[in-house]
Amino acid sequence: MNLRQQAVKGIIWSAFQTVGSQIISLGIFFLLARLLNPTDFGLVSLAGVYLSFVQVFVDQGFAEAIVQRQNLEKEHLDTAFWVSICMSGVLILVTLIAAEPIAIAFKSPEISPLICWLSLGFLLSALNSVQQGLFRRKLAFRALAMRSIVAMICGGITGVVMAFLNFGVWSLVGQQLVNGTVGVLLLWWAGDWQPGFKVSKRHFQELFSYSANILGFNILNFFNRHSDDFLIGYFLGTEALGYYTIAYRLLLTMTNLIRNLSQVVLPTLSRVQDDNERMQRGFYTASQLTSLVAFPVFIGASVLAPELINGLFGEQWLPSIPVMQILSLIGIVHSLDGISINVIKAMGKPDWILKVNILNAILNVVAFILVVRWGIIAVAAAYVIRGYLIPLPIFWLMTQKLIRVELKTYLQRCSTPFLSTLVMVGVIHGARYFLDDVLEVKAVLAICILVSAITYVLAIWKLDSKLFDQVINLIKLSISSKKQKSSL
Repeated sequence: MNLRQQAVKGIIWSAFQTVGSQIISLGIFFLLARLLNPTDFGLVSLAGVYLSFVQVFVDQGFAEAIVQRQNLEKEHLDTAFWVSICMSGVLILVTLIAAEPIAIAFKSPEISPLICWLSLGFLLSALNSVQQGLFRRKLAFRALAMRSIVAMICGGITGVVMAFLNFGVWSLVGQQLVNGTVGVLLLWWAGDWQPGFKVSKRHFQELFSYSANILGFNILNFFNRHSDDFLIGYFLGTEALGYYTIAYRLLLTMTNLIRNLSQVVLPTLSRVQDDNERMQRGFYTASQLTSLVAFPVFIGASVLAPELINGLFGEQWLPSIPVMQILSLIGIVHSLDGISINVIKAMGKPDWILKVNILNAILNVVAFILVVRWGIIAVAAAYVIRGYLIPLPIFWLMTQKLIRVELKTYLQRCSTPFLSTLVMVGVIHGARYFLDDVLEVKAVLAICILVSAITYVLAIWKLDSKLFDQVINLIKLSISSKKQKSSL
């Protein structure tokens, strides 16, 4: 099987994982939002600010280094595994000691036991890191897809049952821990690598020379993604954070629907990093396919936010509507940036990403501090404006310098999805005009989604039949590759 077929199969299986897991996740999230209150979500989100920061030190970027490295030896894997395990143990111990002072500093003493129990996720993450890197390196996304979906179902069942039994906020804790535990067991069952004890200082240095920049990127990405949570929880309270969390969680759900393509890009492009023409083609294709999904998903979600929030979660979450309408627009930036970031990683320049994220982190924190007094809508707006002004053009210029892509070609590739999305938005507004006074909100939502999807596909076919045929051919290629494999 050639690299193109492997990449296409990776995209399809990764898409299966992403779409399947996000549908399941959204269903579980819907049930939990109906059973729990905004404060419960706010407490877990506030605890997650600390936990997310500490989490980046567990893996230290080794998984990315394993995917990117051309010459990989067993000593690299053993070293990465045991360093991660030892680091997770140290961080769990530190967390158990520091949980109460951290909770007091956050002005929410009730999150102390939540932090202690959720810190067990550090060990689960350490057990996952090397195995996930190996599966991604081999483009073996089928195993990752099945593992993710089964683990999510088990965790979701646990959370919903606990919520029905009135465990409150602990339902969210149980969900996360069971999800992580089942995921580890399935990943090790599917993998063929077993750790040894060939830990080497030289191999650590070889991995860390690349992963140090990934670690720095992840630290700064924490401030980009969680400084808003901390400031909202600290200044506005856990209830306001709960409303913000619902909107942001929906943004992440949609973003993860797009990431299936992005996570295939790094191992695929890493294999052709010395062939500039193939890198260019890969970048254009990945960007076009990403925009093909990102534009309708994020713009459509912004337009349909009132029906999504009210129909799925109920009237108690109505303050989340304007936040979701604004935050959805940053999803396009996250999706397109993801392609450029993976090109930069594949070309061995993670330090460039680190520099951009230093600027991002500083501007995010400053912007959030300045606007948090005006509430969660102002915080969401600041996040989106900063995203369009800073990382999007900078990452494009970096990509252009590395592989000499052309802006005109890039915009042409993305123009059809954008124009088709505008047509789709017009149809949504028209459907609303006729249906809002006739049907209840859930029915309006279902009809709008169905009609908008049909409209979008027809618009793509009408505006660019070659692109439409290309997508169909990619699906056929994946199916034929699967049949070939099963016949061997």
